[in-house]
Amino acid sequence: MQFLPELTLLGAGLIIFLFSLGKTDTDKMKTVAIGLGTAIFAATLISFRQEGTLFFDSYKVDLYSQVFKTLIAGAMLIVLILGRKLKDIKNAVQPEYYLFLFLSVLGLMMLVSSVELMAIFVAMELSSFAAYIMVPMRDDSGSSRFQMEAGIKYLLFGVTATGFMLFGMSYMFGLTGSTQLSIVMERLSQMYDQPAAIIAIMMVLAGFFYKLALFPFHFWVPDVYEGAANETTAFIASVPKLAAVALLIRIVSMVNGEGQVIVNILMVCAVLSMFYGNLSALIQTDIKRMLGFSGIAHAGFVLLGILTFQLSGYANALYYIIGYVVMTLACFLVICSISSKGENVQINDLSGLHKRSPLLALTLAIALFSLAGIPPFVGFMGKFMLLAGALKQGYLILVILAAINTGIAIFYYLSVVRATFCSDPDNNGRISNSLLTNATSILLLLIIVIMGVTPQPFINFATSTVQLMM
Repeated sequence: MQFLPELTLLGAGLIIFLFSLGKTDTDKMKTVAIGLGTAIFAATLISFRQEGTLFFDSYKVDLYSQVFKTLIAGAMLIVLILGRKLKDIKNAVQPEYYLFLFLSVLGLMMLVSSVELMAIFVAMELSSFAAYIMVPMRDDSGSSRFQMEAGIKYLLFGVTATGFMLFGMSYMFGLTGSTQLSIVMERLSQMYDQPAAIIAIMMVLAGFFYKLALFPFHFWVPDVYEGAANETTAFIASVPKLAAVALLIRIVSMVNGEGQVIVNILMVCAVLSMFYGNLSALIQTDIKRMLGFSGIAHAGFVLLGILTFQLSGYANALYYIIGYVVMTLACFLVICSISSKGENVQINDLSGLHKRSPLLALTLAIALFSLAGIPPFVGFMGKFMLLAGALKQGYLILVILAAINTGIAIFYYLSVVRATFCSDPDNNGRISNSLLTNATSILLLLIIVIMGVTPQPFINFATSTVQLMM
């Protein structure tokens, strides 16, 4: 039962692999994929309260890891639903696309339970290389698509970040004589006066910075978001970030706040991420590129909670990343729905969306309001909790800079809302959505509103989850 979600994913991958061996009925396969995604989500719920260690104590199953596995499975299921038509994935490789999707999710689930350096490396590589392959699977029939270039950039930056991480792990092993994460971090906490210890920690964190699209490992984001298919971008923009935050919290929670050099580095990364992301997003015309740059900025906000080195800060970071993933998936649900052939969506293409599809327009507006930090949605409460926690720890300048970035972000988010509601449609045709799409849209809206209006139960749950991990 402890390994049930992972075994279910392996079984799902095997079933999809069998589909790829012969002539495939694509419609049937897509239905099967959604069914398998539902089964995986159910498996995470069934094993939610399982605890224990596996594989010679390198794999830990506890409430903390199970919460993230449930979130990952739920986000994956939503990605399968919003991309169920695979409009822009080559027909010949659609079975393989689902296979690599499940393999990437398997790696992410393994990542949140890994408590040993080599296990972390293997899990991260499994999730990363499957995602690298998904990007160039986009159909190349369009006139302005560069999925191959995007895939190469994604791979090269990913390999570079992994190289940094693996080099840092070798330092950790050399300094501590162990690869067990708890032992490594305990011994490193006594070596903050040694440059090698600081270098080792920051090199390992580089791998998670890459997953989270945090400065300075962010350069891949806009081109990969734009070059990948809409369904692939929805996955990359949401699911891996849950695993990155999970392991980032697990590692940083083992580092006490006495390492001032580490705190200063995290602060610089947070500030540069926020300013670079928000200022770059101001001039974007492609909505996926805009969301990519805004994702870099939101990674900086997540870091505000982590660098407090406090239980409340970790809980706020967990609350915020859950809200961010829901908001991002809501945006991509709209993108996938209005993109008739899987093409990229420009901001101008959203003109008059409120007349073509009121529900999609409402979904996009609320998601963008929340991303901008406008009450009463989850984005506002998440930013408020993060800023309040950072201020409590004395990071006044950091809070002021973050508040300035919130003001910058409002401009480009509301410019999209203005195009959606304050202009006439260039195309008068209405957008017809399936019942499943409408239901998913309403579900995401409810989560955004409920988490924002009544945040305390979610904060309490996040606090208890992180507390059990520490």
